[in-house]
Amino acid sequence: MAPRFTSVQQVREGLRDVNYLADDGIAGVAFLADRLAKPILVEGPAGTGKTQLAKSIADMTGARLIRLQCYEGLDESKALYEWNYKKQLLRIQADKNSEGWSEIHDDIFSREFLLTRPLLEAISAPDPVVLLIDEVDRVEVETEALLLEILSEYQVSIPELGTITATQIPMVFLTSNNTRELSEALKRRCLYLHVDYPSMEREKEIVLTKVEGITENLADQVARIVRSIRQLDLKKSPSVSETLDWARTIMLLNIETIDAQVAKDTLHVLLKYQTDIAKAAKELSVDLV
Repeated sequence: MAPRFTSVQQVREGLRDVNYLADDGIAGVAFLADRLAKPILVEGPAGTGKTQLAKSIADMTGARLIRLQCYEGLDESKALYEWNYKKQLLRIQADKNSEGWSEIHDDIFSREFLLTRPLLEAISAPDPVVLLIDEVDRVEVETEALLLEILSEYQVSIPELGTITATQIPMVFLTSNNTRELSEALKRRCLYLHVDYPSMEREKEIVLTKVEGITENLADQVARIVRSIRQLDLKKSPSVSETLDWARTIMLLNIETIDAQVAKDTLHVLLKYQTDIAKAAKELSVDLV
């Protein structure tokens, strides 16, 4: 399979073209993951663009995005495959007078009766695929072992059908919010990328890129205030997506300069806990007077 990317700079420029502002660290890991055919484990605080990175790589390369949203209790039937039991039963009932059970058996355990889930779909797809395994830290250790097995060989063994091997190696992103420690085996299999909150200048650039019509001065105010709020001891710091929501709110209210009152009146868009809002409002009363 031909490489997706020619250079780190090409990755960075391609991501910028789809409005994802990546630094050389992010672009470099994506480039190496493609060349080494390795998954990328992306860790960091919630709302820093981990999921969006996978979506943007898919947009940039024209690949199909297949997403497995992880949750507690996720099992093989939801992640990999299961048989369409209703359709199999109808097939058996239709041939209930047949004497050739072996023929019926071979028929009902064919690809026609197989329900593919995200992992098998990504493995068996003939077209280019980006596989996003989102919030992998939410699954149990047993399911993590299944993921490791699939990502090690890029193949799936189905007892009734045999081994299905990938016709193309998908580009794989696993995201984690660090709610639990992942196994060393899974980490060894992946390239590691930590995505943190952006610097003030980069967040300003993101706001200018994503919020239509915003002025550079207003984007600068938004980035500076969010930066100061994140330095407080909060239950949940504002994510980049919440920064963008706040910037759009300021625009909708036709505000050109953010003073202490404006900031306090709109903090509920940026913060989601009353204790955090109260703490930030107190800080802003001092900073923006």
